[in-house]
Amino acid sequence: MSHPPIVPTDDWQAALNTLQVSEKALTRQLDAVAAARRRLPMTPVEHDYVFEGPDGPAGLADLFQGRRQLIVYTFMWHGADHVCPGCSLFTDNVGHLAHLNARDVTLALVSRGPLDELLALRRRMGWDLPWYSSLNNSFNADMGAGDGFALNVFLRAGDRVFRTYSTTARGVERLGSHWTFLDLTPYGRQETWEDSPQGWPQTRPYQWWRLHDEYDTSKDPS
Repeated sequence: MSHPPIVPTDDWQAALNTLQVSEKALTRQLDAVAAARRRLPMTPVEHDYVFEGPDGPAGLADLFQGRRQLIVYTFMWHGADHVCPGCSLFTDNVGHLAHLNARDVTLALVSRGPLDELLALRRRMGWDLPWYSSLNNSFNADMGAGDGFALNVFLRAGDRVFRTYSTTARGVERLGSHWTFLDLTPYGRQETWEDSPQGWPQTRPYQWWRLHDEYDTSKDPS
């Protein structure tokens, strides 16, 4: 089996240092892209979508679960016998939701499939993300997913819901950690080092971080 060349430690460290120059530059570029994303305009969602959830019918505003920001991953669905392995891989890599919730963000799945089939797969996979059926509405098509997958971000302001960001195809590949999810939201990580518009909610890094069962969930996030 082939492998990288074998070199003395000093040569390896020099090559690593050279690579890390590019990695640091990419990190700064990603920070700049995230800052631009936080300054994107937003567009109102005027359609009254009705989803089917475990507790009955739900509008798009209900998917926020009382929070101001919502990330919706449209999980591709072509039947219980043809579960999308890519969407399953994505969902497997979602961490504990308490960290997103602590930053006023809800993450939910939506699929054009019967709710009982969706929830059966959720139980089988051990996932705890909220999952809603869009079988009887046009949400998937309207939000760029069609019969495939996509990720959309929304902001709730009073009784109005706005679409702030959307991506699909390889744009979804690098997602999965809470940092990359938060970078997609209009308020970002909400930390003081970020280049955000004046008045955006922010706290110092590390200050808000908790073990996932130590967040104060008693406060009204709205």
